[in-house]
Amino acid sequence: MSREGAIARALGGFDDGGFKRLLTELVAIRSTSQDPGHEADLQQYLEQAIRPWLERLGFTVQLHENPRAGLGPILTAERMEGNGPTVLTYGHGDTVRGLADQWREGLDPWVLTEEDGRWYGRGSADNKGQHAINLHALEAVLAERGGKLGFNVKMVLETAEERGSLGLREFVAAHSAMLAADVLIASDGPRVASDIATISTGTRGTYHFDLVVDVRPGGVHSGNWGGMTTDPAIVLAHAIAAIADRHGRILVPGWLPPGGMPASVREALAGLELRAEGEAAQINPEWGEPGFTAAEKVYGWTSFIVLAMVSGRPENPVNAVAPNARAHCQLRYTVDSDTTKFEQAVRAHLDAAGFPEVMVQNAGIRMPASRTDPTNPWVRRAVASLEKTLGRKPQVIPNSGGGLPGDVFIDHLGVPLVWIPHSYNGCKQHGPNEHLLLAPAREGIAAFAGLWWDLGEAA
Repeated sequence: MSREGAIARALGGFDDGGFKRLLTELVAIRSTSQDPGHEADLQQYLEQAIRPWLERLGFTVQLHENPRAGLGPILTAERMEGNGPTVLTYGHGDTVRGLADQWREGLDPWVLTEEDGRWYGRGSADNKGQHAINLHALEAVLAERGGKLGFNVKMVLETAEERGSLGLREFVAAHSAMLAADVLIASDGPRVASDIATISTGTRGTYHFDLVVDVRPGGVHSGNWGGMTTDPAIVLAHAIAAIADRHGRILVPGWLPPGGMPASVREALAGLELRAEGEAAQINPEWGEPGFTAAEKVYGWTSFIVLAMVSGRPENPVNAVAPNARAHCQLRYTVDSDTTKFEQAVRAHLDAAGFPEVMVQNAGIRMPASRTDPTNPWVRRAVASLEKTLGRKPQVIPNSGGGLPGDVFIDHLGVPLVWIPHSYNGCKQHGPNEHLLLAPAREGIAAFAGLWWDLGEAA
């Protein structure tokens, strides 16, 4: 009965194909929350795939309806031994759309396929593979300790994360006593690089809004009217250019952290060099805030993205000056920003730039930002444990670039956040050909087996 034995058990279950068989079954459940008609799949994932597994590990499991009608259910589970700290872990069993027609030949989003050190499949990285890694490691520690952990574990597994975790805040608020814990330790999102173990203590938030130019009831003949009537697409393009320059630098002061980047954030990111991996995208050093490193741009600053824009019908254009133009925009922001001023700031900026006809509509936060101090004792414990297992110190970042509902757990449970991701930025989550790299996955299983063991030892 030893730490090394627990890690060896976890790795053995990975190397003998057991974990792959498990993930194959999880990926095969078409539990997308973004397409209608998959409500039964969301229920199946929790009821038939996760619940029996947790009950075999000694958890008491409950399934709950989402507080918001029409959204997927929420699973809670607890395994209480009475002594030691209580750890809350989290995951989501829903995925984005399958997008089967966009995957390359030979791949199916709902069939786990191994190629070149990768497991392809929808949810393999986001998030089925990640919470399965943590439970697999927990199972190994339980076996090594003869059915004991030495601490208490609670779990929340939702099925509406890909719809903004709608309903989760109300659920956690209503069940705060049941979910009370000392820390949240969970996995989602990417490492800073595939070969660099990472601990994130929060996430950036997402703020969405539409920019709309609507000048007439319908289109007018481009020959008879072109050149003398307003083209809304041109107006909208110039308005966007007034918001961000040619290289993506934000020109709206009210969107940026009023005190600049905190010194603690700069210190945490000092020396961290990001690199593009896989085929997802390339880092453009000229894009974004001048003078910032790529890590500072993604983990410490606000970014402005035009997610979609349209005028007329690009798939079937006609010879007409369109009546309107619309862009759906997003801000990724850190906790250092004042979100109450976002809409007011862009409205004032557009007016000052000469675009009073550009309307700001449907503005609001989709997922709030969150952050735990990277020097928190729980973070330090996780760092020490991962370093002991992996033989190198993990990279700590104050928040990841993407969004997660960490704010819900901070606001209603008061827990520090320790996110330990098992994926990487080239995994193509949310797009076709999503995959989980085998090397970080195997390393993640070892790291969590060591972490779960150390929590029991400390208790």
